[in-house]
Amino acid sequence: MTTPLKRTQRDYSLAFKLSVVDQVEKGELTYKQAQDKYGIQGCSTVLVWLRKHGNLDWRKGTPFYHLGQTTMSTTPLTPEQRIKELEQQLRDTQQKAEFFEAVVDVLKRDYGVSIVKKPRSKSSRKRKS
Repeated sequence: MTTPLKRTQRDYSLAFKLSVVDQVEKGELTYKQAQDKYGIQGCSTVLVWLRKHGNLDWRKGTPFYHLGQTTMSTTPLTPEQRIKELEQQLRDTQQKAEFFEAVVDVLKRDYGVSIVKKPRSKSSRKRKS
């Protein structure tokens, strides 16, 4: 029975690494899909390449992808793209606010639970001013 050959970082060419990094950053593959597709061994090999050779900031984990665009992209958004992104964030925030208001209404109506902010004491208001 033969054991599989264990590869190291040096076994992959720089061109191959850059190609994999490019595919992952474009969103064509996830880093795990790239590992499976190309038979790359090691759980973090592709992540190491992304941190070393990539254009995105991978230090805090996987960048957040939103509608096919990354929020950590190095290219700045156009004003129209930024407006569209902010409008989407506003819609999301409004939906959350409506949801929380509905939850508070249900708690009041069905369970008799009153959720009211406690008034701040005079001493804490004076300190913050």
